[in-house]
Amino acid sequence: MTPFRVVPTDLDPLGHMTNGRYLTIMDVGRMDLMHRSGFLAKMRRAGWYPVVAGQTITYRKSLQPWQRFEVHTRVLGFDERWGYTEQTFRAGTTVYAQAYVRTRFLKRGGGSVGHDELEQVAGGLPDTELPKWLHDWTAASRIETAA
Repeated sequence: MTPFRVVPTDLDPLGHMTNGRYLTIMDVGRMDLMHRSGFLAKMRRAGWYPVVAGQTITYRKSLQPWQRFEVHTRVLGFDERWGYTEQTFRAGTTVYAQAYVRTRFLKRGGGSVGHDELEQVAGGLPDTELPKWLHDWTAASRIETAA
């Protein structure tokens, strides 16, 4: 859980937190989780960095100026290529937005980090089955390369 407060630079012309700001705050939430777990230092020593390949977010309520809220970040699991994270924006027990992020780790020297390498450095990976809709979303949001 990472705490935040809506500040004036987060606002859109309608006076609530703008939709793009959620994505920026999600980046901070994921980095905070990696830092607090100790994985960020391990990742840096290995010469890796995280990238977002896709994300989807659903907004339920508007966050208002000066409102305190928290972003709850959790790793859902992995498929053969991607890692998936869930991030929920909450104030108390009220959910304001929920997002799902598809990620990978890349090597500074080039190439992707394989799950076996990731598991070794992280000390294990979640062994949970991902919801079918995440697989469907990944397939449906794939950008075809030009021939």
